[in-house]
Amino acid sequence: MTKIKIQFFLKNLLQGMAYMTILAIAYFLFKNYVVDKDQALWLERFYENPLLIYLIYTFSEIFFGLFPPEIFMIWALYKGDSLHYWMNIIFFTSVSYGAGFLSFLIGRYLQRVVIFRYMSRRFFSRYWPLFRKYGSVLIVTAALTPLPWATICILVGTSQYPMKKFLWVALSRVFRFAVYGYLVFHTKAF
Repeated sequence: MTKIKIQFFLKNLLQGMAYMTILAIAYFLFKNYVVDKDQALWLERFYENPLLIYLIYTFSEIFFGLFPPEIFMIWALYKGDSLHYWMNIIFFTSVSYGAGFLSFLIGRYLQRVVIFRYMSRRFFSRYWPLFRKYGSVLIVTAALTPLPWATICILVGTSQYPMKKFLWVALSRVFRFAVYGYLVFHTKAF
């Protein structure tokens, strides 16, 4: 890997760590100053209907990562015991990896549609130069940082990137969930 690719990856990784820190602080403040004041209201609203949470998460992962997965990890942390938490992390990881592959396949299909070529100039104009410059490193960076995972997967699919190689490189998404899941789990003491 060249120096430029390493710098790109590290820059986005640091942004991801900063993002995670901001999310942890926001969660801490929200929990202490909002949820603890009327805990029953908040817990009932979000913990009574896990199917709704799973559907929101799945929808979010398929459609451009509307909500960061860490929010769902925090939800799972207080849903049950540690076994239940880690089963949720496995579920979230599987959905995210699967959504990335689905986005890749959608990209493969869309690159043949003429109207998509015009639309891609608007939606992917920021990421095409990055993909041309960084290639697989962009996939790994999107898998590990707040770069939009589904968007990058669609972009990669439109570029005739080899499917087997994509599936192997996209496994780095599992690493993100393992590390972030571990960090969220150990913040329970706060």
